[in-house]
Amino acid sequence: MASKNYLLSDEDMRHFITRGYVQVHTDFEDNLHQQIYDQIEHVLETEGNPGNNILPRIPNIQKVFDHPKVVGTLTSLLGENYVIHPHRYCHLRDPGSEDQGWHKDDYIFDQNVRHHRFRWVMAFYYPQDVTADMGATATLPGRQYYNTISSTNPGETTEDETKLCGKAGTVSIVNFDVWHRGSTNSTDKKRYMLKFQFTRMEEPTKPTWHIGNLKWKPVEDDNHNALSENVWNWLCGKKTVVHNNGSADQKKVSKLVQDLSDPNETIRINSAYTLGSMGESVVGILIEALKSESLLLYQDMTKSNATNPQGGNPSDLYSSHALTGLGEIAVPKLIQTLNAPDWWVRAAAADIIGNIVPIMHREDAVSELVNRLQDSEWWVRRNATEALGNIGLTTQNVLDQLKFLLDDDNELVRRNVLITLSKLVQTEDEMIPLLVEKLMNDDGRYVRFYAATALKRINDKKAEEALFHALLSSRWCPNTTADTPF
Repeated sequence: MASKNYLLSDEDMRHFITRGYVQVHTDFEDNLHQQIYDQIEHVLETEGNPGNNILPRIPNIQKVFDHPKVVGTLTSLLGENYVIHPHRYCHLRDPGSEDQGWHKDDYIFDQNVRHHRFRWVMAFYYPQDVTADMGATATLPGRQYYNTISSTNPGETTEDETKLCGKAGTVSIVNFDVWHRGSTNSTDKKRYMLKFQFTRMEEPTKPTWHIGNLKWKPVEDDNHNALSENVWNWLCGKKTVVHNNGSADQKKVSKLVQDLSDPNETIRINSAYTLGSMGESVVGILIEALKSESLLLYQDMTKSNATNPQGGNPSDLYSSHALTGLGEIAVPKLIQTLNAPDWWVRAAAADIIGNIVPIMHREDAVSELVNRLQDSEWWVRRNATEALGNIGLTTQNVLDQLKFLLDDDNELVRRNVLITLSKLVQTEDEMIPLLVEKLMNDDGRYVRFYAATALKRINDKKAEEALFHALLSSRWCPNTTADTPF
């Protein structure tokens, strides 16, 4: 549990919501960062980059992420029960390295919708001092909610950048969707940066930072105040006020719907959040907009690009942001839309319900989402599974249907089944051998990880024994190398 002394302040949280990052410095008295730097040097020179295994290869790195300042920051952003994701990487910028292009990271071998209500963050750790000319990681503050920028070529980009610099031990925690790049290293020093990922496991019900005032305070130069307020309210566990005016000005509504496809992304975002505040009278209009937008874009959204190098989720739509903004009042029609004839519409409806996380209509939503677990289209199964995890309602029917998907042909479906089972409270003995089977034998490394977290979540002696048995057999020894094999 994080110490209250190290939780973020309201100002820190506003900075993260609007700018996309915060920085903390981890101080140790035993020269830990130099030790880590030296170990990285040795491992990369003698063994090559260990990729995801950088942490078990150099266990001292865990001390950095266990530092009270880091734990306090992650708790503030993701809640108390966040998980450190098994994907991590050590990035090296050699002397003379040139600028990288601007990009966003994939949700490693998954294709999540880039929700404005962030449930993932990344941490960039420097084991050595890093100055601006040393290949520092650069970001575009305030652009984390954008799917496009002026140019991915840093020489042509018009947006203002910030280089994340700092002393050894600096950890920059960033919105997962931040535009970033490695910059030119014009010095004679190597720059190492260790990238780690963290995920939220429970939807927020109250602020988990050092809250001073529950009310959102607008931030100067924030182009998307309504978006920022919506994210703030979600993190506080409260609903953004929706003005239920009975009947909105149809001419105004039509213009706003048209603006959801404006070439200017700032206009698209602000139009979505204006529509998302207009009440029940626009729900039907936005459902129709969702059908049109998803039909137009679903094929392009899954293609590789700078925003989604491995392809994105077809449900990443501006009409989705608007419907999410409406909240609970949109859920009944979204539940009906789960039975739409076109799979891309069903997939989008499932995703939006999971982003709203309904309370009043929770049971009805869960019932229909469970039906979609047997959908013929894997995108629908994937999004419905993720939505059930966010909603977090455990019923026997939910568990029974999720069991069937543990052997789904699509790895993204299997992975999201395990993520959802990691979030649900359950005590089923018969689930344990199924999870152990996934942990030991599934072809997907991240499926295996979430099988382990699901076993841990069961919090039962049998699950604990099964988990220890499986993990001890695959234990990594950091002292065992080609030079010291035994």
